[in-house]
Amino acid sequence: MATAGLWMLLVVAAMMIATGLPAWLLLIAVAIVAAALGVALGAVPAALFTVLPTRLLALLDSDLLQALPLYVFMGALLNRLPLASALFRVARHALARTGAGAALAGLTLGALLAPMNGSVGAGVSMFSHLIHPRLTQAGVPEARGAALVAVASTLGVVIPPSLVLILLGDAMMRAHTEALNISHAAVRVINEHDIFVGALPPAILIGLLCMAVAWALNRTPQRATAEDAEAPRAAEWFTAAVTVCLIGGLLGGVTLGYLYAVEAAACGGVALVLYALGARALTLARMLAILRDTLVITGALFALLVGATVFTLVLRAFETDRWIADAIGALAGGPLAVLVVVLGVIAACAFVLDAFEMIFVVVPVVMPPLLARVPDATWVAVLTMLILQASFLLPPFGYAVMMVRNRLGHQGHRLELRAFARACLPYLLVQITVLATVLAFPRLTGPGPESLSAAPASGSVPTDAEVQEMLRRQLDGAPDEDGAQK
Repeated sequence: MATAGLWMLLVVAAMMIATGLPAWLLLIAVAIVAAALGVALGAVPAALFTVLPTRLLALLDSDLLQALPLYVFMGALLNRLPLASALFRVARHALARTGAGAALAGLTLGALLAPMNGSVGAGVSMFSHLIHPRLTQAGVPEARGAALVAVASTLGVVIPPSLVLILLGDAMMRAHTEALNISHAAVRVINEHDIFVGALPPAILIGLLCMAVAWALNRTPQRATAEDAEAPRAAEWFTAAVTVCLIGGLLGGVTLGYLYAVEAAACGGVALVLYALGARALTLARMLAILRDTLVITGALFALLVGATVFTLVLRAFETDRWIADAIGALAGGPLAVLVVVLGVIAACAFVLDAFEMIFVVVPVVMPPLLARVPDATWVAVLTMLILQASFLLPPFGYAVMMVRNRLGHQGHRLELRAFARACLPYLLVQITVLATVLAFPRLTGPGPESLSAAPASGSVPTDAEVQEMLRRQLDGAPDEDGAQK
């Protein structure tokens, strides 16, 4: 019965593809059915599930989750207010002399707004409505415009301090703590700020290379003249400059550790509301729509978090986490081979699951045993982030690729898969190049694990066999969340 958790995950993935139902609903439904079968067969003690309310209350008591609705609120404001359209027009005009102003403006807007969109799906929804029609009007071919929408929607996975990275940082901190309890290494547990700083160099590199690709693919001298003719008003230039400085300053302040995510998101939301009131753009109907969008996206994220908590509790009840830990610990080839295998598993899961589903369901299970073998948690987190973004863009099953095709299909566009795949390929090569660079040069993400002493508490670095044995002892004697032994 130890592999029951894996079968549960496969059932969830298959039902998501077949039914289109929300992930949180399927996670809870599959977990309940599996738990009932486990109790009936005597494989799972029924008393274990009495700790579920305590787990949920402790989970939702996290201060970090206060940033979620505030980030989503900022994204909803930018989506509903005419501000995003003004930003696109200004960026397009400013970059018109490159001959690819519309394409570069779309990526610029994606880099600015994607960190606050909530998920890849939300980014696709926003950018297919905001960017794609304007790219089509500027003469960008359908497939290339769709590829730009897909790339822009995934930038929130890599650009700090996005919602994805905030939650990934929290999940990695928990996983790193478990790993240190296994290996007894005397190093500092990572936090969200470590991951923000570590993700910054790869994010900048991806942004610059994607800009270069967009310019090379979409540059035409004839288009430059047409874009120069659409000059924004002076008020739009001023508004765009203030908005870029505000959002860039807030995101940069959080990334560099000068601001908390909650403070930055609250300041940004207040500033955007004041702008909307001053510009007389915040009608009652629009405000209700913004609040509805905020509640819908926030509710979906919290529902997913609750669903993942229920699912992982049942998975651990079947001892699937122990089976996975033993399997990872038994892998031959050293830490690098183990890292590649686990990243491959994450890439495969990303074909079906969104970034948040990966963080809530997959990361807590596979990361603790991996970090017991590979001690640089920041490096592993950044590689995970890059793997997720690349997987989302891999045709034909990449999550962003399928979402873009589905969204544009509902809008009446006929997007040929082969042409779309060719348009996505250069951006995918950019991401693979950056991934390979970070894999080859771990110092790009930071100096490595910060030791609390000159050596681990045990006096020497444990071997792979010792780590596997410590992992088995840790799992055998690890207390549940209610303090009872397994």
